[in-house]
Amino acid sequence: MPIQADPTGPCFEGMTLLAAMAAHTERLRCGIIVAGVTYRAPAVLANMAATIDHVSGGRLEFGLGGAWYELEHNQYGIPFPRIGERLAMMGEAAEILKSLWTEPRTTFSGRHYQLQDAMCEPKPLQEPSIPLWIGGSGERVTLRHVAAQADGWNTFLMPVEEFDHKLEVLDGHCQEVGRDRSEIRIQLVLQAVLGADAREAEDQLRARAQGLGVDPDTLRGGMLAMTPEQLTEHLRPYVDRGVGDFLLMARPPMDRRTLELFAGEVAGALRS
Repeated sequence: MPIQADPTGPCFEGMTLLAAMAAHTERLRCGIIVAGVTYRAPAVLANMAATIDHVSGGRLEFGLGGAWYELEHNQYGIPFPRIGERLAMMGEAAEILKSLWTEPRTTFSGRHYQLQDAMCEPKPLQEPSIPLWIGGSGERVTLRHVAAQADGWNTFLMPVEEFDHKLEVLDGHCQEVGRDRSEIRIQLVLQAVLGADAREAEDQLRARAQGLGVDPDTLRGGMLAMTPEQLTEHLRPYVDRGVGDFLLMARPPMDRRTLELFAGEVAGALRS
């Protein structure tokens, strides 16, 4: 089902569509940020991901999360346990995925999942494995799973002071498992509209609001309306703190102007 949009609208199934998109591209990394752990058994998910890694020629980035869309679960009859149980499922699933992608056989006996001498063949093309992202920012459980299992941590853009605190928590979890945080890629998701100057940025915000059928003021809290130079300076402190990936949320209506300015100017400036 569509998220952050009309739930009665159309929405393709993600993993199936991703395979098709991977087959029609050559350079872009591809993935779902993130797949809810409740929808598919982790062993099935591991094989789906390995298949897409082959279809893409080794370009898959796989994201895993604790799931949250209760309406979708209710409509499809998918069990929707309490959040603590879902996060525990996520931790077990992450361990299973990594094992199936790297080991000849996997036996796992957990609270939520059990595997007996399980195979996943062929193995992914990427070595040592498909990059596994975990999405979320919960300090007690989610970041502990990030430290223990993830190649990358995905969360939303937040104030620098709050982000510093999250990094301190993640550092603590990494120390507990004997890992350096520098081994974990960090990705921040942001919403933005861009223009060559302040007037165009404001026009872009109003156009986006009109397309969504909302008042522009309702977008101002969570959506940045800036020039490429302003957004670059806004994001630079996060780069200084180790963020290596920014994911621009680009839901319909299509905003090609923002995408072009983000990819053509902001990304290049941050890389330099």
